[in-house]
Amino acid sequence: MDLDNDYKIWITSLKDKIRSAQLKAAMSINEQLIRLYWDIGEGIAKKQQEHNWGSKVVEQMAKDLKRELPDTNGFSRTNLFAMRKFYMFYKDTELVHQAGGQLEDRGKLVHQSGGQLAKKNILCQIPWRHHVAIMGGGNSVVEAQFYIQQTIQNNWSRSVLEMQLASKLIERQGKAINNFEFTLPKPQSDLAQETLKDPYKFDFLTLEGDVQELELEKQLTDNITKFLLELGKGFAFIGRQYPLQIGIKERRIDLLFYHTRMHCYVVIDLKMGEFEPEFAGKMNYYLSAVDDLLKTEIDQPSIGIILCKSKEALDVEYALRDIKKPLGISEFTFNELPEEVRNNLPTVAELEYELKKLQ
Repeated sequence: MDLDNDYKIWITSLKDKIRSAQLKAAMSINEQLIRLYWDIGEGIAKKQQEHNWGSKVVEQMAKDLKRELPDTNGFSRTNLFAMRKFYMFYKDTELVHQAGGQLEDRGKLVHQSGGQLAKKNILCQIPWRHHVAIMGGGNSVVEAQFYIQQTIQNNWSRSVLEMQLASKLIERQGKAINNFEFTLPKPQSDLAQETLKDPYKFDFLTLEGDVQELELEKQLTDNITKFLLELGKGFAFIGRQYPLQIGIKERRIDLLFYHTRMHCYVVIDLKMGEFEPEFAGKMNYYLSAVDDLLKTEIDQPSIGIILCKSKEALDVEYALRDIKKPLGISEFTFNELPEEVRNNLPTVAELEYELKKLQ
């Protein structure tokens, strides 16, 4: 059979339609499951209130449902209690639109093929186990909504969501001191503000407390997947110690990224000590060079991020006051090796001596 170009295009189109249909089917199943769990949670809460039933009724429900539906999972005692908690947690919030706490088909409008609009409640857009993780973190409704929206936007798996919950992302995102409001146009300034965190947590690294900056760079790029996850959605890694030819001199940037949502280069400078005002001047220099040498007419102004072990807010505010380039300053943390481990590690000289003996 002669597979001409039209046939290949048709097959590609069918493949995309099949995948789209599979995704819609999975989303539809998830939505129905969330609505079922909501209804069960509502029923438990109301029956307990009407008849003054205690927690034992949930245990009895789990046994009866197991007997009646032996091949069906998801109705254990623990999960039934989670359903009740789910209903009680959200029933009086703006995330549920209909009076009386019913999970109504209202909320974010989502475009579908054929120009139709499907109404999707935000609670139905993430899997049940994600809801369990969010509710288990002791979060308020406002915090829960933040993590639901982040999960939808970034397509987080449950393990990634749990990691973001443990690192208290909501307390760090958008908290870096910066001058974006005065150096970037809207809406890029808002997006840049939202993108930065303070502090950044590199807990996937275990290093000595006095590790040098070049070694920290190496460790971060060796763990680039986890590093990009902590930086957030949109960061594309370009290079470490990226060279810039400026006149007869070659300057090197610690870490260079491109942000696909802000459409700009992002320069990251790592400092193992406390923030010093001269760091801002050096970053201003790098940003000017990147804008001249790398930025194109379709790119937005480049952004700088200085990551320090520590900083004084007033120092940072004064350093940024007259800087014309968009710049943010954040702290970072990592796991430090315990002192007893550090004391037992061989020195570089000892390692070199042992290597020579083997030659």
